[in-house]
Amino acid sequence: MNTPSAVIDLDAIAHNVGVLRERAGSAAVMVVVKADGYGHGATQVAGAAVAAGAAELGVATIDEALALRRDGVTEPILAWLHAPGTDFAPALRCGVEVAVSSPRQVADLLDAATRTGQTAVVTVKADTGLSRNGVSPQDYPAVLSALQKAGDAVRIRGLMSHLAHGDDPHHPFNDEQARRLKDLVEQAGAVGVSFDVVHLSNSPAALTRPDLAFDMVRPGIAVYGQSPIPSLGDFGLRGAMTVKCPVAHVRSVQAGDGVSYGHTWTAPRDTTLALVPAGYADGVFRALSNRFEVSINGRRYPNVGRVCMDQFVVDLGPGPVDVVEGDDAILFGPGGDGEPTAQEWAELLDTINYEVVTSPRRRIGRTYVGGSVGGAL
Repeated sequence: MNTPSAVIDLDAIAHNVGVLRERAGSAAVMVVVKADGYGHGATQVAGAAVAAGAAELGVATIDEALALRRDGVTEPILAWLHAPGTDFAPALRCGVEVAVSSPRQVADLLDAATRTGQTAVVTVKADTGLSRNGVSPQDYPAVLSALQKAGDAVRIRGLMSHLAHGDDPHHPFNDEQARRLKDLVEQAGAVGVSFDVVHLSNSPAALTRPDLAFDMVRPGIAVYGQSPIPSLGDFGLRGAMTVKCPVAHVRSVQAGDGVSYGHTWTAPRDTTLALVPAGYADGVFRALSNRFEVSINGRRYPNVGRVCMDQFVVDLGPGPVDVVEGDDAILFGPGGDGEPTAQEWAELLDTINYEVVTSPRRRIGRTYVGGSVGGAL
């Protein structure tokens, strides 16, 4: 059955990991698969990424890590964002590495280690200037001390931080954050704490600042083929997601007929319209109304009228048309065949391509091509 779907190209994922590994040099690559693999499917992306040489996986939450474990993913996983009251015991039982960002999280993690009898593998997430998630400079000594006192209950493995201006490669604050991270390594060493792995670089830094690679880079959006700095081009990445929906209906209207809610578009001449069964409940932003195009049979057609919750309309133009019910309307894809891209949507919406590729949901199923995984979810 032809239904709305996001087609995920696992060969593109593998290609992108290869690009990132080449840029990383001797540093390892941790592929970030949070938010269900940026909307691409965390488990499937993880499999393709590891097969392509990714050393580790990163997620935001413990639940995301546990979902990967349930799906049979055995590679190292790091989780770094925890709500108050998070129970770390399931993570320890499943061998998930935990990043801590406060003395309270250290205490909660040690409690879980005591209850489970499992050694907690720990990364310290430090705030070096993003002023978001991460141990503050003031709390850093207390966090180190608590971890040291825990003895065999913990294994201190990593130190990580996150760039505030990674998408501006030459911004001086990138170097300042790297300096602060190095200072934290030295501060820890002065009290007898060492780290096996230190990491700072996100996608843009991994692609443009090899001097910030430390021991590992931590790319997210680049894995999925979206440029983290569109003004600098695509870096040789390949878009992995194509969102398509079948045309549900083709109909003629006369000049002067209004289309969709509020009649924000009125037909200037007799024309033919196609109905596409996806709307803002599926991730087609209402703000795109009357502004975006789709590709059908290799030709672009404009949306006309407001995007609705479940559907939108495109204008096929006057005269004979070569579009019939069941033909695929490509909402966005890699762009290689002239179809719109996620970056085009981002520019229309004054946002970033990250938001666009994570938007398809609910009734937009996922289908996989390439790699060793196939089928639909």
